[in-house]
Order: sequence, then structure tokens, then C-alpha cells
Amino acid sequence: MGGGIFLGIFSLRMTDVSPAHRRRSAWPIAFILVALITATAAIAIFIRIETWPARTVRDLRAAFIDVAHLQPKITIKNRVYLEQTAPMAELATVVRRTEVEHEFLHTWAGSTKRLRLHGTFLVKAGFDLHKNFSVDVRDSEIDVQLPRAQILDVEEQKMEVLAYENGFWNLISAEDIENELRTMPQLARERAAQAGLTAEAERTLKEQLEQKIKMKQRVKVNFAADMPITSPPPSR
Repeated sequence: MGGGIFLGIFSLRMTDVSPAHRRRSAWPIAFILVALITATAAIAIFIRIETWPARTVRDLRAAFIDVAHLQPKITIKNRVYLEQTAPMAELATVVRRTEVEHEFLHTWAGSTKRLRLHGTFLVKAGFDLHKNFSVDVRDSEIDVQLPRAQILDVEEQKMEVLAYENGFWNLISAEDIENELRTMPQLARERAAQAGLTAEAERTLKEQLEQKIKMKQRVKVNFAADMPITSPPPSR
């Protein structure tokens, strides 16, 4: 009997709560949920904005270390975040096999001596890492400043004597041979430069950096005239 009365009273109270009242009770909960979602989104956006420079510097540094094996000077909105450092002195981006020939003729008192050499060299072109490598990050563009490429090394692979002819009294001397051996690498260097080896080195580095730097801004790579690394002002 008592249980029946209790169930009847509980059922009556439940029926007393109208649908409109239940809807009014749900509004505060919905408002709190919306406020929490909005606050969470705002915090996430704030954290992303605050950490954007650090993430940008990290990604740019990683791209340069992977491609050029150095840390460039990185500036974001006129603030320097990293200074340039490099564990190596040079970066060779292209190597080309180059062959040259040179003939030495000398006549004295009607007597002619002749020396003709053929040389094979490996010519390396790339960059002096002591020169300026810098990145300036702007809102719509990433400006990368690099030095001009240059011939870094000329390595002799093979030297052949095609002609060795003494005159009757005008003989080939040790000095003649040394002079010719010094001339051959210079000729290989000049031929490689004329063939566009330094331009190929610049194009190679430019393409590699553009592929590695994954940013929303447009990446602009410029090769400037020789610029020394600028040291930061002394702290006071």
C-alpha cells in the first residue's frame, strides 16, 4: 500500500515538469558547452600564433641543414632568431669531368721545342659557407639570400703527354714542364666556368631549397653579390 502511494506521488511530480520547463533548464547547459568550445578554440589559436615563430625557425633550419649543411641567419619580422653557423667551409653542389689540352712552343735561334699535354680534371662548383646565407620571413614571402656560386676545387685525374719534342739546342726544361702543369688546372677551371658550372650549382641549390621549404608563403631565392657575414652588435 505504501509503495503504491510513493510511486503515485513520484509519477505525479514527473508529470508536473512541463516540456517548456525542461527546455529552459537545458539552455544553461548548452551555453556552458558553447563557451567551453569557444574558449578551447581560442586557446588553440593563441598557442599556434605564439609558437609560430619557433616552428618556422625550426623548419627553416632543418631544411638548410639537410640541403646545405649549415644554419642560416633567420629573421622574422625584423627580429633575428638564429645567427649563421656552419661546420664546414664549403658546399659543393655539382661536379663535372673536364678535359683540356695545351701546347707550348718556343723557338730560339732557329731551334723549336714543343710540349703538348692533355689533362682530365674533376671540377667542383658550389658555395663558400663563410659568406652570407640569410632568410627573412615576411607575411607573404620568405626571402632567401645566398652568395654567388664559385669554382671550389679542380682535382687532377689524369695527365697525358701528347708531344715532347726538343730542339737541337733549345731543350725542354724542368721549368717548362712545371709551368705547363700549373697552366692545365687553370684552363680546366676557366672551361668549366664558361660551360656554366657555377650557374648549374646555383640552380641545383635553389631547386633543392624550394623543394625542402614547405611554408604557406612564397619562397624567393636570390643570389646576391659577395656579402660577408654581419656579426650581431655587442651586448651592453
